[in-house]
Amino acid sequence: MKNRKDAENIYLKRLERHHDELRWLYMELYDNSSMFAELTESMEHFYRERSQDLKALDLSRESSQDWYRQNDMLGMMFYIDNFAGNMKGVRDRLDYLEQCNVNYVHLMPFLASPKGRSDGGYAVSDFRKVREDLGSMEDLESLTAACHKKGIYVCMDFVMNHTSEDHEWARKARQGDGEYMSRYFFFDSDYIPGLYERTVPQVFPTTAPGNFTWLPDAGHYVMTTFYPYQWDLNYKNPRVFNEMMYNFLYLTNRGIDIVRIDAVPYIWKELNTQCRNLRQVHTIVRMMRIISEIVCPGVLLLGEVVMEPEKVTPYFGTVEKPECHMLYNVTTMATTWHTVATRNVGLLRKQLDIVNGLPKEYVFLNYLRCHDDIGWGLDYGTLLGEGLRERSHKAYLNRYFQGLEGGSNSRGELYNADPVTGDARFCGTTASMCGIEKAASGQDGEAMERAVRLDVTLHAYMFMQSGIPVLYSGDEVGQENDYRYKEDPDKADDSRYIHRGAMDWKRVERIADKTSVPARIFDSLGQLEKIRKAEKVFSGRADTWTIDTFDPGVLCIGRACDGEKILGIFNFSEFDRTAWIKETDGIYTDLISGEKRKAEEVPVPAYGFLYLKRESG
Repeated sequence: MKNRKDAENIYLKRLERHHDELRWLYMELYDNSSMFAELTESMEHFYRERSQDLKALDLSRESSQDWYRQNDMLGMMFYIDNFAGNMKGVRDRLDYLEQCNVNYVHLMPFLASPKGRSDGGYAVSDFRKVREDLGSMEDLESLTAACHKKGIYVCMDFVMNHTSEDHEWARKARQGDGEYMSRYFFFDSDYIPGLYERTVPQVFPTTAPGNFTWLPDAGHYVMTTFYPYQWDLNYKNPRVFNEMMYNFLYLTNRGIDIVRIDAVPYIWKELNTQCRNLRQVHTIVRMMRIISEIVCPGVLLLGEVVMEPEKVTPYFGTVEKPECHMLYNVTTMATTWHTVATRNVGLLRKQLDIVNGLPKEYVFLNYLRCHDDIGWGLDYGTLLGEGLRERSHKAYLNRYFQGLEGGSNSRGELYNADPVTGDARFCGTTASMCGIEKAASGQDGEAMERAVRLDVTLHAYMFMQSGIPVLYSGDEVGQENDYRYKEDPDKADDSRYIHRGAMDWKRVERIADKTSVPARIFDSLGQLEKIRKAEKVFSGRADTWTIDTFDPGVLCIGRACDGEKILGIFNFSEFDRTAWIKETDGIYTDLISGEKRKAEEVPVPAYGFLYLKRESG
């Protein structure tokens, strides 16, 4: 940035490009010109406050719109305290992240939240303060700057739907201050809450039933979609939208590159609806996108939409009016584990075909697991045609991954089990779900070999999908379930902490022993990551499709770009199988073994995979 005048000109050009649409959307939603004027004035303030380094990043990313769609992107998510104690500790571990080939880190919630009433940090009490045990805003800026020097992008959670009951707004609302009560949903009787309950589903029917909480001291009900200590914000109030955008811009000015919008479908509430995916939500997300493109265009929006595909993809917006840059590939993740349990790739192939048929501008984050549970939100219409009914199949999946049925070697625990509906979600690390924990406890060498092979194969398959692969920290060394959460009264009732255990750095030390399980997984993933970075077919420009293998347990994915082609073949069965494909367009090289072969009638070992690249010429 040459000088202040150049910076101002850049800002004014961005504002001119987007101003009319932003004003139109804002006035449509709020019809309040004075609040819009305040918003635009504040946007300019945050632009002026933005550092020269961040402005330079913005300009660089503006000139290369596809910067996040390249095949060198690999993410890792972790809780700061579990990974390295605090932010300074994470900064000290950046060399390890580089060793993992990671260039995108998702720092799980780190803003101030009350101990024991935070839902893992998703009940924010102060959007401009870091949790004291993790560090300070200065530490955050130091960490993001250090990451940028190493070419690592930083993602954080922005919890828009609600605040903690300890937030300043909530405390004033609880005391009867009407200005702050209007920022939430307060009702002095159960009449209106009762009307909402008729149409609004419950998120946690067993652990946090209902969508409202009675406050005896305030004499009011308040809307709490998730937990009683998380009060839903009222975005019908323009003050809420403005202030939350100021928080958003404050945080991006600390060096955040990717903002994960938590629970985005829930943001707008309307009586006589499900309060999910309403039109106004898309207006708000579109305005966020415009605001970021004016003030901080190098920042990406990542939407958390844990719903079926037809409700997920609208959050990309359109090519002309985009909303989120990236979304989670939730359904494919759940379908992957269904495939492990059934040894049948039919539903997974259908799901991949849907994703592969979407515009290449749509970028998904792919993962095998995250901080949350695995919910069985599958395509039960398709499964019913195969004789699998929803309730009985969910029960089978949960029993399978507990190691109770279907020849399973998995270990883990249920989350939020509902004895009335029979519904439940599942928790466990990738390694434990693949059988590594069971094999280790039984000192069974053959079982361990199969478990490690399945673990690596699932990662190889994830890398072959369209989008950006994201690891959960510890998975790169096969970290198992951590049952010590039961000894902590703040965590004992939440089985998700079984896979949120502290990073086992002693396990990491074992990667020096190339015969150890951690080393075998770490080195195998490293090999896959290097292949992915080296081959252009893994870029976002590639065509991706599935190929029928004529074996229910074997999946084949093809990728092609600029005349190059790779086939990924994955065996979800514990038996050796054959992929009955006939790709007669040349000789292929196995990128793992170096062996040359035809891509016809390909044998695939139990829980194994192949990356076959067609030879040029």
